[in-house]
Amino acid sequence: MEYKNLGGSGLRVSVVGLGCNNFGRRCDQEATSAVVNKALEVGVTLFDTADVYGPRGLSEEYLGVALKDKRREAIIATKFMGPMGDGPLWSGGSRRYIFDAVDASLKRLDTDYIDLYQIHFPDVNTPIAETMRALDDVVRSGKVRYIGCSNFTGWQVVEAQWVARSGHLSEFVSAQNQYNLLDRRIERELVPAANGYGLGVLPYFPLASGFLTGKYKQGETPPEGTRLAAGGGMADRVLNEGNFETLQKLESFADSAGHTMLDLAIGWLASQPHVSSVISGATKPEQVEQNVAAGAWVLNAEEMAKVNEITQRPS
Repeated sequence: MEYKNLGGSGLRVSVVGLGCNNFGRRCDQEATSAVVNKALEVGVTLFDTADVYGPRGLSEEYLGVALKDKRREAIIATKFMGPMGDGPLWSGGSRRYIFDAVDASLKRLDTDYIDLYQIHFPDVNTPIAETMRALDDVVRSGKVRYIGCSNFTGWQVVEAQWVARSGHLSEFVSAQNQYNLLDRRIERELVPAANGYGLGVLPYFPLASGFLTGKYKQGETPPEGTRLAAGGGMADRVLNEGNFETLQKLESFADSAGHTMLDLAIGWLASQPHVSSVISGATKPEQVEQNVAAGAWVLNAEEMAKVNEITQRPS
C-alpha cells in the first residue's frame, strides 16, 4: 500500500480508502466488521463515512463497533450537513448545527475524536465565515483534527480558504468530489483550486456506479441488485452510447497493458498527483483486496497520455 499526504497537511492516508456508505444499508454489523478487518489487514487507513449514511447514522455506528479495539490504526473521516431529522434545526452548516452534529457523530462512532470532518455539501443559507469559524472551534476543542469539504466548486474552495487564512482559522485539507474516467469535470476548476490552496482530492464514485467494472452491457438490462438497475437519472447519464464506446476503448487499453478495467479505473486516479486517496466502496472482504490491488498500478506518462486521448472530450 502506498501512502500520501492529505493535501498540504502532515496526515498520511492510504492511496486507496474505504467508502462506508454500504454499512447499515447493504452490510449488517457482521459484514461491516469483516470488510473493515480486511481493509486494515491490507493496509487501508482511511475510512470515509457520513452521518446520513446507513441511513441516519447507522454507518457510523457500525464503523465504530468494527474499529472499537483498532481505533489507533484508522483515520476516520465523516461528514455533516445532510438532514438528520425533520425541520430546519437538523441540517446545515450553522454554528448551532455543527456543534450538535459533531457530538452526535462522536457518540455514534464511539470515539473521542474525528480525524477528518467534512461538510458534505455547500450550505447556501449560512455564511461560509460562520461555518469555518465553527469548524475551527471544534478543531481547537480536540473533537476534530482536520477539516475538509465535499461537493464544493472551485470558487467555493477559494472563498472558504480565504476566509480561513484571513481569519487565522483552520483550513480545509481535502476536497471530496465525484471523479472518474467518465466524469473529469472537476479538473477544470476544482483541481486547480485544490492545488493552489493545499487540498488533497478524494474521489468518490471512482467506478462510475460500477459501470467501469464492465458489469453493464450495451443493449442489456442492468443486472438485478446493481446500483443502476433501478433506472432513473443516474442510469440515463451513465448508460449511454458514448460511455459504452469509451468503455470499450478503455477495456482494450487495459487489456493490452496486462490489467483489468478495475485496475485502470482505480490506478488512473491513484496515479494523479492531486489525488490523496481513492474512496472505494465494498460489501465483501474480497472486494477490498481487489480495490487495493488495483491501486498498485502506477501509470507512466505514456499510459496517462493514452487515457487522456480516450477520455477527454470537448468542453
